[in-house]
Parts: sequence; C-alpha cells; structure tokens
Amino acid sequence: MNFLAHIYLSFNDPQLALGNFMADSIRGRDYGHLPQRMQEGILLHRSIDTFTDTHPIPRKSSKRLHSGYSHYSRVIVDIYYDHFLAVHWNRYHPEPLSAFVSEFYALLQEQREWLPAEVRRLMPHMIRDNWLVSYAHLEGIGRVLEGMNRRTGNKSGMQHAIHDLQEHYESFENEFEAFFEELIIFSRSKIELL
Repeated sequence: MNFLAHIYLSFNDPQLALGNFMADSIRGRDYGHLPQRMQEGILLHRSIDTFTDTHPIPRKSSKRLHSGYSHYSRVIVDIYYDHFLAVHWNRYHPEPLSAFVSEFYALLQEQREWLPAEVRRLMPHMIRDNWLVSYAHLEGIGRVLEGMNRRTGNKSGMQHAIHDLQEHYESFENEFEAFFEELIIFSRSKIELL
C-alpha cells in the first residue's frame, strides 16, 4: 500500500504512523536509534507490504496491468488503492480527510528530527502540493504516476497508467474494497502483537 493507507493503518497512533510512513526509507535493521513505537511502525509497514504482495486480490489487480508495466504494476496498484481510500475516506474514518492529513503534516514537522534524510527532502513537496488529499482526484493520481515515471528515468511508462485506472475503474475499486477490509483486520491483529 502507499502513504495514505500506511498512515491510516496506524489507527491514530502518531509514533506508529511515523514509523509506518517512513519505513520505505529505512534499510534493513537501521532503525535502532528510533523510539520504540516508531520501530514498531516500521515492522508494521513491512508486515502490511508482505500481506499485500502475497494476497490474491492485489495480485489480480496487478495482473491486469502487468503486460503494460511489468514489475511496476504492483507500485501502480498501491497508488490506485490509495486513490480509492481517499475517495471513500468517510467509510473508514470519522474525521474528514483534509483534517486527518493536516494533523499528519503537523506531526511530520514536529517530529522532523527522527525522519530519514530522504523523507525530510520529500516532506516540503508533499505538504505544499497536499499529496495525500490530492489522491482523491484523478488528476492528483495522474501527477503521482508522472512523478513515479520520472523517478524511474522515464522507463516505466507509469504516466500512462491513469488511462488504465479510468478504463477499469470499477474493477479496481471493487478489488480495493474487498481487500482493504481484510487488510484492516490483519493490521489490527498485527498491532496487538507488537
């Protein structure tokens, strides 16, 4: 899953959310200097990724894209799923998405000292362009996919994946909804074991 889902799946635990959010920027076991709950957020993130990568529903979504995007199809599905979480936010959280996101941006700024350099570089752009709220709109997802394509040296063709989303919108949406219910249950049970 992508940023929004990882933050949401921390269930309003700020330190857990920070670890869950920054986990992709942490290599191996290079997190012993972080507060315990942030470390647990990193482990939660990794468990969520493993669950997602091995689950048949996201695999089905990914397979629909594989011929056009090869191994990038899983990354694209993560972005699509964040779109559907943003679109249907009020089903999953009582607080409006914009308020939830504003609180998370404030948390990032307050806890900046703990963030890896990569995340500190990314943060001003994320906040300025309000990435997490923009996920709710196709144009926002289009910008994310264009940015991801640039990060691959324009090799992935991911900027075209917005058309695949539009063409198969209902199928991806149904797959997200079925999968996300299972992922919530998985994440809650994993947190209990941390």
